[in-house]
Amino acid sequence: MLVSQNAGIEKHYLPGLEHQTIAGRRDGLKDFEIWRQTIAPGAATPVHRHDCEEVIMILEGQGVCRLEDRELPFKADESLIIPPNLIHQICNTGTTPMFIIATLSMAPVRVETDKGELLPLPWDSVRE
Repeated sequence: MLVSQNAGIEKHYLPGLEHQTIAGRRDGLKDFEIWRQTIAPGAATPVHRHDCEEVIMILEGQGVCRLEDRELPFKADESLIIPPNLIHQICNTGTTPMFIIATLSMAPVRVETDKGELLPLPWDSVRE
């Protein structure tokens, strides 16, 4: 068993997005990762997909999840359940930062663009 001090986990950044891998390969996990992200008002994740299931719990904020040809609104205390290989994007439509926790059933998570090209992410370089 391991107790992790989340505040001490390295943060990585994309425009409008702060990311921490709370648990993953670094911690000996082989089958899933847990991410904590903050998305600024008006910002969004890149359009992407991954060959694994994902559950995103919205702790604070509101937004829309763009899923291929539709938009699904969501708010705090709701969860998004995203099947493998579904092209999606999480957008903060609110006026305050959005705080989310994502669990992905792959470690490490391989993220691709909507065209199927590998999407290099800043936190990929620190994986073991």
